[in-house]
Amino acid sequence: MLNNPPLTPPMIKEGENRMAYVGRFAPSPTGPLHFGSLITAVASYCDAKAHQGRWIVRIEDTDIPRIYPGSEEHILRAMDAFAFESDTKIIFQKDRLDIYESVIEQLQQKNLVYACQCTRKMLGSNHIYQDTCRNLGLDFKDQAIRLKVEDVEICFEDRLQGRHCSHLKQDLGDFILKRRDGIINYQLAVVVDDYLQGMSHVVRGADLLDNTERQIYLGQLLGYPRLQYMHLPLAMNDQGQKLSKQNLAQALDLSQAPQLLLQALKALHQDPIDLDTPDRMLKQAVAQWDVEKIPHTTMLQGHYL
Repeated sequence: MLNNPPLTPPMIKEGENRMAYVGRFAPSPTGPLHFGSLITAVASYCDAKAHQGRWIVRIEDTDIPRIYPGSEEHILRAMDAFAFESDTKIIFQKDRLDIYESVIEQLQQKNLVYACQCTRKMLGSNHIYQDTCRNLGLDFKDQAIRLKVEDVEICFEDRLQGRHCSHLKQDLGDFILKRRDGIINYQLAVVVDDYLQGMSHVVRGADLLDNTERQIYLGQLLGYPRLQYMHLPLAMNDQGQKLSKQNLAQALDLSQAPQLLLQALKALHQDPIDLDTPDRMLKQAVAQWDVEKIPHTTMLQGHYL
């Protein structure tokens, strides 16, 4: 199944305008940026620039009902406050829904997806999909769309977390690319946009580690080049929970940008830098960037707000 001809979105051809290193920061506007978001932004930026690469900002907002009012504006203000500058125009995924639909159509033509009428209530507590609708031949209209997962193991070498593997059929089953309500799933949008934007490296939080095999598998079906991954240890609160909007992590105080940059680099175990303007601090951080000093764990020691 993995040897299907490439399915190429109508944007660029594979290999066109690709650099040795292209990285990205891709927040979701389900709330304002918090300190965990800043750690990811700092690490992805420094890693890209230390490799003389490009760094791109992308707003992952396909889950339109969950967009928190004002959060997109806060993200853009934060980019300015911390002197982060995207090397390309910032894109918003909600403006690209036609592209994702075209990829689903290509997968449908190859018989790699199917319509699913199962609801959460019908599935119950079983998180592994049991192929209930796989061979029913349901009409695609107003149904969820699932990707057919074959009986293969997907592995990759993470730059911090080491070798990571998943047998998708046994661990997850066929997974959703588009919800019944029409919302494009994260797994599809991120794979397509990483390809179209020429991404080579992904630096993100370890909470997304278990998504990677799904994204690699989908990328292989589409004929996309495999990316390199680095999943960062997560900042935790005093309750032992990762910093997140759901856990009410505090929004970044943009007036304290230099001090917060220092804290983020300290959390990543980087060498100390001088307290200065954010642009000068980032230049120094890039010059001193050392991935080997980042803890090779999924959680950072200590508590953060």
